[in-house]
Amino acid sequence: MPAKAPIIVIRRKRVHGGAHGGAWKVAYADFVTAMMALFIVLWLTNASKPIREAVAGYFKDPLGTSTKVGSSMAGVGDNFIVNKENMDLLKQQLEKAIREVPNFDRLKDHIEMTITNEGLRIELMESAKGTFYDIGSPNLNTDGRDIVVVLAQELGKLPNRLAIEGHTDAKSYSKGRNYSNWELSADRANAARRLMQMNGVREDQVTQVRGFADQRLRKIAAPMDPSNRRISVIVQYMVKPGEEAAGGAIAAPAAPRTNVSDSAKPADAPATKPVAPPR
Repeated sequence: MPAKAPIIVIRRKRVHGGAHGGAWKVAYADFVTAMMALFIVLWLTNASKPIREAVAGYFKDPLGTSTKVGSSMAGVGDNFIVNKENMDLLKQQLEKAIREVPNFDRLKDHIEMTITNEGLRIELMESAKGTFYDIGSPNLNTDGRDIVVVLAQELGKLPNRLAIEGHTDAKSYSKGRNYSNWELSADRANAARRLMQMNGVREDQVTQVRGFADQRLRKIAAPMDPSNRRISVIVQYMVKPGEEAAGGAIAAPAAPRTNVSDSAKPADAPATKPVAPPR
């Protein structure tokens, strides 16, 4: 009987080729990173100036802890300065913020924002029964305080200077009183200033408080109209190096007045103020 041939088992070790290693993943990651950088550059090339300034502010201070600036107007640093090119952006942000105020639907027709040669003018206009102030008084009522606090919280984030004005209608106080529309307009502007500085506006941010009495009527043809009684907060343009501006503001084209629903030296007040007649 012939002997059986031995069984030979051949074991071959399989070795993966270079294409099955991890080196390609590093190369692909580099490629994706380069493409992302390219698209960011292309996006920034076509982005508006406010967006470019905000992005630059983020990379200068990512956490926003030193100057509190970054991708939005969240601080008082130099990375985001409201000027004549981007004032409309501030206007839109303020309109959005005050929509959160209680009773906004009732107040919206009495709030107006206009881009002027001096800056962004925010006007709070009175009604016959009083909207933001107690009638005949320099004291803000609840609705007035709500609006002014929101404005202060938003404007306090900016480096821009502010001016606050008080205006009255042509109805004068009775003779013999030691109080007039001059005192009332200045006192109302100062009341707004005090509340704003208690809620975010810096002490050095308000540069002027103006009481105009009835010398700058909103409706000249109707001097007794309640809307002539108002306060105005002006966010002044920032002066850039090399730019000159009269009165500390950069001139810009005036824009039509816009209601929120569609989207300026003060006199010394007496120690005791007489009660004014209904205004």
